[in-house]
Amino acid sequence: MIALVTGAGSGIGAAIALRLATDGHRVAVNDLSLAAAKTTVALIEAHGGSAIAYGADVSDAPAVAAMLTQITHDLGAPEVLVNNAGFGHQAPFTDITPDQFDRIFAVHVRGNFLCTRACLPAMLARGTGHIVNIASQLGQIGGVELAHYAGAKAAIIGMTKSLAREVSAQGVRVNAIAPGPINTPLVEALSEEWKTAKRAALPLGRFGAPEEVGGVVSFLISPDAALFVGQTLGPNSGDVML
Repeated sequence: MIALVTGAGSGIGAAIALRLATDGHRVAVNDLSLAAAKTTVALIEAHGGSAIAYGADVSDAPAVAAMLTQITHDLGAPEVLVNNAGFGHQAPFTDITPDQFDRIFAVHVRGNFLCTRACLPAMLARGTGHIVNIASQLGQIGGVELAHYAGAKAAIIGMTKSLAREVSAQGVRVNAIAPGPINTPLVEALSEEWKTAKRAALPLGRFGAPEEVGGVVSFLISPDAALFVGQTLGPNSGDVML
């Protein structure tokens, strides 16, 4: 299948892109930084996979439309979309500026909407497709000094459920993944105090690896996950148990 992974220049996105390529899919690797996307493509090719890099801001509607046009020309219409693009920012609620709040929602929520809106028509026309939205367990339980980030991730979970109810009968399966803390640059940017306390609170006592999230994506787009619709899976070291 042809898979588009957004925000795949590093961290969880890069691991997802590599896993899907290793599974035999042709991968469109998106990142805000084209250079970062090319780094992931080089990693995929070093492992014998097939991928092409695309630089685009997922919160920019014309940029997303242009990217999908190019992907379709190069590879074909994506049959798998992994909405992973995002970034972290930590601040007390009263210190979050309107611009910071808006940018979090623009990338995480608007970006998810725009990329899904661009890919969905071809999936519906084929009568098959897979959309996996990368949320966060903070969208389920909240996070201190992370109200804007947690709010955006909660919105993604709500969008996942709503779209799943709308398109499942037409052959498109939509699910979400809500990772706990994963060893990525995003988590490393958080305060040492937060990370130390969080590790101590986890039943497993450790953060996850990006590759462990890639395995969940691989499962969700496989025939083994045929009954998973509108679900939010939680590779979170036991932080949230539902």
